[in-house]
Amino acid sequence: MEDMKLSAPWITFVHELEALFSEDLEVKVKYDETNNTVKLYVADSDKAMALEKLIPAKKDFGNVSIAISVIPPNVEEMTKEDLFNKAFRGNPAVSFTASYDNPLGHLTYIVFEKKVVQFFNDQLDDINGNKSMLFQEIAYDVFGSDHAVFYCTDADRNLSKPLGEWP
Repeated sequence: MEDMKLSAPWITFVHELEALFSEDLEVKVKYDETNNTVKLYVADSDKAMALEKLIPAKKDFGNVSIAISVIPPNVEEMTKEDLFNKAFRGNPAVSFTASYDNPLGHLTYIVFEKKVVQFFNDQLDDINGNKSMLFQEIAYDVFGSDHAVFYCTDADRNLSKPLGEWP
Protein backbone atom coordinates (compact mmCIF):
# COMPACT_ATOMS: atom_id res chain seq x y z
CA MET A 1 0.00 0.00 0.00
CA GLU A 2 1.25 3.43 -0.96
CA ASP A 3 1.90 5.96 1.81
CA MET A 4 -0.55 8.83 1.95
CA LYS A 5 0.94 12.31 2.17
CA LEU A 6 -1.05 15.23 3.55
CA SER A 7 -0.34 18.76 2.46
CA ALA A 8 -1.16 22.18 3.80
CA PRO A 9 -4.10 24.26 2.45
CA TRP A 10 -1.78 26.54 0.46
CA ILE A 11 -0.72 23.51 -1.59
CA THR A 12 -4.37 23.14 -2.63
CA PHE A 13 -4.33 26.80 -3.67
CA VAL A 14 -1.24 26.18 -5.83
CA HIS A 15 -2.98 23.15 -7.41
CA GLU A 16 -6.02 25.35 -8.09
CA LEU A 17 -3.83 27.91 -9.86
CA GLU A 18 -2.21 25.15 -11.90
CA ALA A 19 -5.61 23.66 -12.81
CA LEU A 20 -7.07 27.04 -13.80
CA PHE A 21 -4.23 27.70 -16.27
CA SER A 22 -3.28 24.12 -17.19
CA GLU A 23 -4.67 24.40 -20.74
CA ASP A 24 -3.33 27.92 -21.36
CA LEU A 25 -0.06 27.66 -23.29
CA GLU A 26 0.96 31.22 -22.37
CA VAL A 27 0.89 30.72 -18.58
CA LYS A 28 3.15 28.49 -16.48
CA VAL A 29 2.75 28.23 -12.70
CA LYS A 30 5.84 27.49 -10.60
CA TYR A 31 5.78 26.97 -6.82
CA ASP A 32 8.85 27.39 -4.61
CA GLU A 33 8.11 25.45 -1.43
CA THR A 34 11.16 26.68 0.49
CA ASN A 35 10.27 30.38 0.06
CA ASN A 36 6.47 29.88 -0.08
CA THR A 37 6.21 31.77 -3.36
CA VAL A 38 4.25 31.18 -6.54
CA LYS A 39 5.37 32.69 -9.83
CA LEU A 40 3.19 32.85 -12.91
CA TYR A 41 5.35 33.06 -16.02
CA VAL A 42 3.25 34.66 -18.73
CA ALA A 43 4.35 34.87 -22.36
CA ASP A 44 2.02 37.75 -23.28
CA SER A 45 2.67 41.13 -21.59
CA ASP A 46 -1.00 42.21 -21.73
CA LYS A 47 -2.09 38.94 -20.14
CA ALA A 48 0.67 39.24 -17.53
CA MET A 49 -0.46 42.75 -16.64
CA ALA A 50 -4.07 41.64 -16.34
CA LEU A 51 -3.20 38.66 -14.13
CA GLU A 52 -0.98 40.82 -11.94
CA LYS A 53 -3.90 43.15 -11.27
CA LEU A 54 -6.43 40.35 -10.70
CA ILE A 55 -4.52 37.87 -8.53
CA PRO A 56 -3.60 39.10 -5.06
CA ALA A 57 0.12 39.52 -4.34
CA LYS A 58 -0.28 37.64 -1.08
CA LYS A 59 -2.70 34.96 0.11
CA ASP A 60 -2.99 34.19 3.82
CA PHE A 61 -3.72 30.77 5.27
CA GLY A 62 -3.92 31.35 9.01
CA ASN A 63 -0.42 32.27 10.15
CA VAL A 64 1.18 31.24 6.84
CA SER A 65 1.32 33.54 3.81
CA ILE A 66 2.13 32.69 0.23
CA ALA A 67 3.57 35.37 -2.08
CA ILE A 68 2.28 35.44 -5.65
CA SER A 69 4.03 37.26 -8.48
CA VAL A 70 3.43 37.51 -12.20
CA ILE A 71 6.37 37.64 -14.60
CA PRO A 72 6.62 40.02 -16.54
CA PRO A 73 4.75 42.77 -14.66
CA ASN A 74 3.02 45.75 -16.25
CA VAL A 75 1.09 48.70 -14.79
CA GLU A 76 -1.39 49.94 -17.44
CA GLU A 77 -4.90 50.89 -16.21
CA MET A 78 -7.81 48.79 -17.54
CA THR A 79 -11.39 47.85 -16.61
CA LYS A 80 -12.05 44.55 -14.81
CA GLU A 81 -13.62 43.10 -17.96
CA ASP A 82 -10.56 44.09 -20.02
CA LEU A 83 -8.28 42.55 -17.41
CA PHE A 84 -10.18 39.24 -17.41
CA ASN A 85 -10.39 39.23 -21.23
CA LYS A 86 -6.62 39.64 -21.47
CA ALA A 87 -5.91 37.24 -18.60
CA PHE A 88 -7.98 34.45 -20.15
CA ARG A 89 -7.42 35.17 -23.87
CA GLY A 90 -6.83 31.84 -25.57
CA ASN A 91 -7.74 29.86 -22.44
CA PRO A 92 -10.42 27.26 -23.31
CA ALA A 93 -11.72 27.39 -19.72
CA VAL A 94 -13.56 30.69 -20.37
CA SER A 95 -16.70 30.75 -22.48
CA PHE A 96 -17.11 34.56 -22.51
CA THR A 97 -17.04 37.71 -20.37
CA ALA A 98 -19.68 40.41 -20.13
CA SER A 99 -20.17 43.70 -18.32
CA TYR A 100 -23.35 45.55 -17.45
CA ASP A 101 -24.12 48.91 -15.91
CA ASN A 102 -26.99 49.01 -13.47
CA PRO A 103 -28.09 51.32 -10.65
CA LEU A 104 -25.73 49.49 -8.27
CA GLY A 105 -22.68 50.08 -10.47
CA HIS A 106 -20.67 48.30 -13.15
CA LEU A 107 -20.89 44.48 -12.92
CA THR A 108 -18.57 42.03 -14.69
CA TYR A 109 -19.45 38.40 -15.37
CA ILE A 110 -16.80 35.81 -16.15
CA VAL A 111 -18.54 32.78 -17.65
CA PHE A 112 -16.55 29.55 -17.64
CA GLU A 113 -17.13 26.46 -19.76
CA LYS A 114 -19.44 23.86 -18.28
CA LYS A 115 -16.78 21.39 -17.19
CA VAL A 116 -15.72 19.74 -13.96
CA VAL A 117 -11.97 20.04 -13.42
CA GLN A 118 -10.09 17.30 -11.59
CA PHE A 119 -6.62 17.72 -10.18
CA PHE A 120 -4.42 15.93 -7.68
CA ASN A 121 -4.92 17.14 -4.12
CA ASP A 122 -3.27 15.31 -1.25
CA GLN A 123 -5.76 16.26 1.44
CA LEU A 124 -8.30 14.22 3.37
CA ASP A 125 -11.22 15.30 1.14
CA ASP A 126 -10.67 12.22 -0.99
CA ILE A 127 -8.59 9.19 -0.07
CA ASN A 128 -7.42 8.91 -3.70
CA GLY A 129 -6.12 12.47 -3.73
CA ASN A 130 -8.57 13.80 -6.32
CA LYS A 131 -10.20 17.22 -6.17
CA SER A 132 -13.15 18.00 -8.44
CA MET A 133 -14.36 21.55 -8.86
CA LEU A 134 -15.97 23.84 -11.38
CA PHE A 135 -13.79 26.54 -12.94
CA GLN A 136 -15.96 29.19 -11.26
CA GLU A 137 -15.19 27.76 -7.79
CA ILE A 138 -11.46 27.77 -8.55
CA ALA A 139 -11.61 31.35 -9.90
CA TYR A 140 -13.41 32.54 -6.76
CA ASP A 141 -10.66 31.02 -4.63
CA VAL A 142 -7.81 32.26 -6.84
CA PHE A 143 -9.04 35.82 -7.56
CA GLY A 144 -10.94 36.41 -4.31
CA SER A 145 -14.31 38.02 -3.86
CA ASP A 146 -15.19 41.32 -5.45
CA HIS A 147 -18.74 42.61 -5.19
CA ALA A 148 -18.63 43.76 -8.83
CA VAL A 149 -17.28 40.51 -10.38
CA PHE A 150 -19.30 37.31 -10.70
CA TYR A 151 -17.84 33.94 -11.72
CA CYS A 152 -20.40 31.73 -13.47
CA THR A 153 -20.61 28.45 -15.36
CA ASP A 154 -22.07 28.51 -18.85
CA ALA A 155 -25.62 27.12 -19.01
CA ASP A 156 -26.69 24.23 -21.19
CA ARG A 157 -27.83 25.93 -24.38
CA ASN A 158 -30.04 22.99 -25.42
CA LEU A 159 -33.01 23.62 -23.12
CA SER A 160 -35.55 24.22 -25.87
CA LYS A 161 -37.61 21.01 -25.56
CA PRO A 162 -41.27 21.53 -24.63
CA LEU A 163 -42.06 20.31 -21.12
CA GLY A 164 -44.05 17.26 -22.31
CA GLU A 165 -41.16 15.86 -24.40
CA TRP A 166 -38.63 15.11 -21.66
CA PRO A 167 -37.62 11.46 -21.50
